[in-house]
Amino acid sequence: MGDILSLAGQNLLTPMILSFVLGLAAALARSELSVPEAAAKMMSLYLLFAIGFKGGVAVAGHGVDAHLLTAMAGGVALSFLLPFAAFGLLRGMTGLSVVDAAAVAAHYGSISIVTFVTATSVLASQGIASEGFMVAVAAAMEAPAIVSALWLVARSGAGVRMDARLWHEILLNGSIVLLIGSFVIGAVTGDAGMARIEPMVVTAFQGILCLFLLDMGLVAGRGLRASRGGLGVGVVAFGVVMPVVGAAAGLAVALLVGLSPGGTALMMTLAASASYIAVPAAMRVALPEANPSVSLTLALGITFPFNLTFGIPAYVAVAQAIGG
Repeated sequence: MGDILSLAGQNLLTPMILSFVLGLAAALARSELSVPEAAAKMMSLYLLFAIGFKGGVAVAGHGVDAHLLTAMAGGVALSFLLPFAAFGLLRGMTGLSVVDAAAVAAHYGSISIVTFVTATSVLASQGIASEGFMVAVAAAMEAPAIVSALWLVARSGAGVRMDARLWHEILLNGSIVLLIGSFVIGAVTGDAGMARIEPMVVTAFQGILCLFLLDMGLVAGRGLRASRGGLGVGVVAFGVVMPVVGAAAGLAVALLVGLSPGGTALMMTLAASASYIAVPAAMRVALPEANPSVSLTLALGITFPFNLTFGIPAYVAVAQAIGG
């Protein structure tokens, strides 16, 4: 236990996580510190491209095999099933309606690519290797949760708009397109392609991630300020309990698939995270009557800070303790 706490403490004291804490503290203190929206968008595009490209290069060197396909299948299964656990917890812990509970559940079945990127950086700073194909698992886990959430609403008798516009939002969301597209570019160009742009996608990566997480801290802090008193105790508790449930499910799948300690930590992180990009866009189309402030405040204001400051260090520590 002492080793786990020691590793967790080391992971907390990283430039990435401390940058997020700085942004969060500045927002809660009502500082005028801000990041221009255009700069934040550019950093988001950069991070998606870099992580996708590096994952594609790793797969090019590793090759497509049963291990990769099994890991992807495990990730998809998690994304399909976690919304049912989230929905059950929400209905038991909160007074949310069926529609709002299903919308929130969709966010928690899908993934936060920024949380995933932060976890990969923490692993790199600790010298812990992980499977390069985990970025493909992340991409595969974006959309299945949306389908599960819509089924939950349909089962309740509420109308769900499963039209072409919805499928367009699910399958052609910008973050998914860029992540998959850069992954394909990396897989096609391999090490030769990496040699050409390594200073951009490797050398500059952690510095830009620090600035992006600074902005995420500002966004999360402002969201918490705006919603103060608007969320019940049960809703806030869910934002902390559900990541733990998801991480436990991710751990079980990782052990079943046979991932390395680094890969196990990433699978736990993916299962514990909550989407605030792809799913909100789909929910606006499919469930316009759902209250987006509840989902976004939970995903970005509660679960995201929890994962960055406590969750990721714990997931890494547990994965190392179990996997050696």
